[in-house]
Amino acid sequence: MKPLFRPLLALCAALFLAIPMPAQKHGTEMRLKTVVIDPGHGGKDPGCISRDKKVQEKDITLDVGKRLARKIEAAFPDVEVLMTRSEDVFVELENRAVMANKAGANLFISIHVNAVEKGTTANGYSIHCLGQSARKGNDLYSKNLDLVKRENSVIMLEDNYQATYQGFDPSDPQSSIIFSLMQNAHLGNSLLFAEHVEKAMGKSPVKHSRGISQDPFWVLWRTAMPSVLVELGFITNPEDLATMRSEKGREGLADNLFRAFSSFKSVYDGSMQVEQPAAPEAPAAAPKEETASEPSSQSAESVPDKGPLYGVQVLATTKYLEPEDTFFAGYKPVVVQSGKIYKYVVGVSSSLKEVKKNYQSIQKKFPDNFIVRIEEGKTTPVR
Repeated sequence: MKPLFRPLLALCAALFLAIPMPAQKHGTEMRLKTVVIDPGHGGKDPGCISRDKKVQEKDITLDVGKRLARKIEAAFPDVEVLMTRSEDVFVELENRAVMANKAGANLFISIHVNAVEKGTTANGYSIHCLGQSARKGNDLYSKNLDLVKRENSVIMLEDNYQATYQGFDPSDPQSSIIFSLMQNAHLGNSLLFAEHVEKAMGKSPVKHSRGISQDPFWVLWRTAMPSVLVELGFITNPEDLATMRSEKGREGLADNLFRAFSSFKSVYDGSMQVEQPAAPEAPAAAPKEETASEPSSQSAESVPDKGPLYGVQVLATTKYLEPEDTFFAGYKPVVVQSGKIYKYVVGVSSSLKEVKKNYQSIQKKFPDNFIVRIEEGKTTPVR
């Protein structure tokens, strides 16, 4: 073990304890009130540069970020929209996260542009959440290594970066192991927003999707709210570049991100139609009710075909977890699969009243959660 690693472990614990975790009062309505838009790079840090040297990443991200901000402000006057930068200035990576944390933001959207050193064929947009690769057999660095190193390397442009980041070296995989040792309390909602982004991006104006992945980005690790980093396309690909350098293309990308924000906010706010609990046709088909103080010992359940159930969704991830995983603190979750995402629901009951009664105790163990209705293999947030 290098001398760097132990100090990083201590830093990891200290920083995590220092992050202000937004408090959610029991019985109050959860609303998405503040969003932070983070246009990547800026000032002395141009980010990726096109092959002809005429287009810089920092200009694309700022333009798309400002368009997105205006759209949200116009459609949702009750939402406070903050930008980590609104002009061509250099903002330290650490300060981007600190700004969002101090504002008590509910969502952090970091906008970037991708590139490769050689060739022009790599193309498409991608969406990234904090974590390590969820693909079986992949270690933390077998996927997106160059991308992660490049986006984290902005640290080295900062004054006195060695003191600020306690020796963190973006080019050293051992430094980044730190990210896999932390639980991200907001990973579920981060992945949920990533799903909305992927759906909204569709096949226009950038046609190819490179999917959703979990990667160790410093700026995502330091934010205390659902956070996603979006790579709009490849500045080294002629077709992607043509889209991003045109006003129509940038407007289309901002439109897509706005649609993703709108649909995610609807879920986050619980503003979808609230269903009243219905009496199950066959009570025996419902899983055994569990109390918050004493988790059930039942195995993970498949979603029943008949009758709605209710519970507390505590995690959504692309990685399948065994029901005995220590993350669930003794609860045996119902697992609902939605595309590539596994959603884990605990405290399941046919009675919404019972779930609400136990919600506060469950919340103590799972800070990132919300009540859902389970029916026909789908989950729907309940206000």
